[in-house]
Amino acid sequence: MPSYVIAGASRGIGLGFVEHIAATPENTVFALARNPDGAKGLQALAGKPNVHILKADMTDPTSLQAAADAVAAVTGGKLDVLVNNGGIAGESWRTLDDYASPQALIEDFRSVFDTNVLGGILTTNAFLPLLRKGERKKVLSIGSGQGDTTSILEIGQKYSPSYAVTKSAMEMVGVKYAVKYKDEGFTFLTICPGPVKTDMATPPTDPEDQKRAKEVWESFAKIAPPGWKGPMEPVESVRKMLDVLDHTTPADSGKFVSHKGTRGDWFG
Repeated sequence: MPSYVIAGASRGIGLGFVEHIAATPENTVFALARNPDGAKGLQALAGKPNVHILKADMTDPTSLQAAADAVAAVTGGKLDVLVNNGGIAGESWRTLDDYASPQALIEDFRSVFDTNVLGGILTTNAFLPLLRKGERKKVLSIGSGQGDTTSILEIGQKYSPSYAVTKSAMEMVGVKYAVKYKDEGFTFLTICPGPVKTDMATPPTDPEDQKRAKEVWESFAKIAPPGWKGPMEPVESVRKMLDVLDHTTPADSGKFVSHKGTRGDWFG
């Protein structure tokens, strides 16, 4: 029975992973959330025999270790796949030089870095002992085309600095793990889910921010394929990402790809 841990499973893409993977009875899914009791979508899956809901904060090593111990108790100390999905957007409509104050910039970057980068590292470290005993030994971290320097230069996207910087950093995190564990059969993959209908895609209410949001979407349109119809549902993105993951081998470890399995094709 393949086993999966989904970090950041309360809603959006994370919840989509739980729903899709749990639809196959042979799979065992462990859903990690900071506040599982308040996650209605997640609680709706609580009755499934192959779904285990655990309380864990990606920035809290103690809670992550407790979650890893709980997983080990069910699986006999093994884990096949870890999905690092948890993340926050930060100040989406700011640029590096127009925060309200230097302190506001510092607080935004620290908060987003703690969750998006340190959270991913701490979560991976907590489950590495289980992954080393698993059969698949795969770690999927959710990346973003906003962390791809080539694409950002091409479309001229200057907003979401803390989010973009941390997503770029997570690509390097995957590379570092890939190098460290290249001889143990691991596959560390960073995948951009593509444009997805989540809270991060919710339009802002401030008029000035609405103008900036329009500018961002117009910049994305520069690299969107012909006939692009907008963000997809989370489960559709999840299905595509898992297909990519299923077709990867340790030879692909350290790569950053799109939901299509290619580099730079972030839309569609």
